[in-house]
Amino acid sequence: MLKGESAAGTATIGVDVGTSSTKGVLVTTAGEVIASAVREHSVENPRIGHFEQDARIWWSEFVSIASELAAAATEKSVSIAAVGVSGMGPCVLLADDVGAPVRPAILYGVDSRAGDQIDELNGDLGEAAIMTVGATPLTSQAAGPKILWVAQNEPEAYARATRFLMPASYLALKLTGEYVLDHHSASQSWPLYDIEKQTWHDDNWQRIAAGLDQPRLQLPAEQAGVITAEAAAETGLAEGTPVITGTIDAWDEAVSAGATGPGDLMLMYGTTMFLITTADHRVEAPGMWTTRGVEADTYSLAGGMATSGAITNWLRDLTGISDFAELTDQARESGLGARGLLMLPYFAGERTPVQDPDARGVIVGLTLSTTAGDLYRAALEATAFGVRHNVETMRASGAPIDRVVAVGGGTTGGLWTQIVSDVTGLEQVVGTVTLGASFGAAFLAAGLVADAGAAPDIADWNPAQTIVRPNPEAHEQYSELFEQYLALYPATKTTMHMLAERASASEEGAKA
Repeated sequence: MLKGESAAGTATIGVDVGTSSTKGVLVTTAGEVIASAVREHSVENPRIGHFEQDARIWWSEFVSIASELAAAATEKSVSIAAVGVSGMGPCVLLADDVGAPVRPAILYGVDSRAGDQIDELNGDLGEAAIMTVGATPLTSQAAGPKILWVAQNEPEAYARATRFLMPASYLALKLTGEYVLDHHSASQSWPLYDIEKQTWHDDNWQRIAAGLDQPRLQLPAEQAGVITAEAAAETGLAEGTPVITGTIDAWDEAVSAGATGPGDLMLMYGTTMFLITTADHRVEAPGMWTTRGVEADTYSLAGGMATSGAITNWLRDLTGISDFAELTDQARESGLGARGLLMLPYFAGERTPVQDPDARGVIVGLTLSTTAGDLYRAALEATAFGVRHNVETMRASGAPIDRVVAVGGGTTGGLWTQIVSDVTGLEQVVGTVTLGASFGAAFLAAGLVADAGAAPDIADWNPAQTIVRPNPEAHEQYSELFEQYLALYPATKTTMHMLAERASASEEGAKA
């Protein structure tokens, strides 16, 4: 489908590779969702602190989803005009010249394996120099140290690698044969990317990623290439269909909600909780991530909690109550404060603003009368306290927060978003469409086939449906509990780290 053809018969697809599933959506170029598809997968956890996935799953699931959506397009008599790609990140997938992975992909900040490499790079390059180049200190979120980890710990695999990919760029490569990475994803590859010059930092690249070719850098919405004959045969998509460069899923979530302008804050309710505020200038905050924005000439200040929805899944399995609606009803009945429970949601360490991979979950106030609903309520409140901790850190840095938009599957129940508004004191706008990153990728793809001056408007694609407003009385009570929440981490940190060390030693002993 070419520019100038009728939008009534055209559509785009967006596919997002997430932590626990790959999701795809078929959307007309007017913003009507025609079909969606999901394929679930799991994360491998071979050692404490190591989280990986076989990237070949990403492609096989893309092929399956694309075939399903292509069939739906045929049934609805629409043609697929462009393809959007998206994925979790920053991940480290090392591949050979033809894009074949040389080892499983290393996931984003939940994977904390590269602590020694972070220390080494801080010593060799200097923390001040790293900040000058990337505007962010090295943490478990950084892709650079994880590349170095592979080079030092798996030299045979590294010797076969020539390409550094993330889920979106891997899909783009498989579809088009083009080796590209978007500027935003590159800016999370600390310390390999110069955030001001918007180029790879050659000296740091040679120090950390020697032997790997540098991917071409583009904006997420720019065209990576077109679908090759080989990819067309596998997916059922037409040869020559344009494909965007794509970006990391949380930023595509922001696109899906129209939260990409200065002063916007996006809250993503998912397996992990993610926060992104956008500015027209570089903003830095302790323990948080400064990156390039999705749009040209913008910056982001971002935060991410290592677990949020993952804790609710854990509680569902632990209690044997498989219905989230039932757990939500019980949590609502438990009431504010979870009948005396207070939780730290650090079940997989914590990212921002704590930046402590050895942090652990804490539940204080348990009694023999504690119910599953109390625990579930405490988990929802814990993630809300974590959001407030991040928001206050952002604001203290001078980051603009004028409008909050909530996205993701966790927005659908109502209780979780209300608790977050009550805890933070912030209004949240929830859009009509909560499909998230796949929808955002489809929207960016629509821009490739729009006539000049007729680019789609996300406000038309995803108008606001609900505004969640804080309850002033609840906010006051939660503010008292928030002070206790902030005090709980330093009070238990020594014990957490001792237990984390014991658990790691126990695991190593079991494998010996």
